[in-house]
Amino acid sequence: MLVLSLDSSSIASVALSRDGEVLREFATSDTRSHAEALAPAVRGLMSAQGVTGAELDALLVGTGPGPFTGLRAGLATARALGFAWELPVHGLCSLDAVAHRVAPTVRTAGHPEFLVAIDARRKELYWRHYRVDDDAAGTSATPVSAPQVGAPEELPDLPCAGPGAGLYPDRLAHPLRGTEELHPTAADLARAGWALTSRGTPLSTDTSPLYLRDSDAKVPASLKRVTS
Repeated sequence: MLVLSLDSSSIASVALSRDGEVLREFATSDTRSHAEALAPAVRGLMSAQGVTGAELDALLVGTGPGPFTGLRAGLATARALGFAWELPVHGLCSLDAVAHRVAPTVRTAGHPEFLVAIDARRKELYWRHYRVDDDAAGTSATPVSAPQVGAPEELPDLPCAGPGAGLYPDRLAHPLRGTEELHPTAADLARAGWALTSRGTPLSTDTSPLYLRDSDAKVPASLKRVTS
């Protein structure tokens, strides 16, 4: 199954994968240039791999949580490409990408449960609680809670992975060292999606954004009167 994945919940990233194996990937280090980076990255990856939209089987997009403008850029790009290429577009929580990547490390460290947290700005974190599971297919991360947003001190007393662990190490109970740079990426999203489907769990077609709070942009309560 050839899948194009996109995520813009933190950094902007794109990946091409076949049956969970990432063929090519792109990721920025900038958390504020999503709209400018995504379309050229898609074009560049597909051209380098020598594939067209008609050869893809599906698109997978990270649904957040994430800042309003950046998250919307990835979702809008994925939906537009799905419409143009007549392909199904699946959505997956972006935090699940990091959780899938760190689950084996967490298991080795002896932790049965953990958190993934990323920057939500306003001195808060987006986070989700996971359980580590093992089966014939390997180690995986199973969500225990819905994605949430809050101050670092409000997070459960559990090991915490992801960029949030690096932002507030003194305000979290157990930051997992070495995971501070693991932003959600399209490549890890593709691997997490394949881990689900290979275990018989179909991917959702719900691509509703997980904003978790209102946008900073506000519509004025009343319009100002223009005078000449």
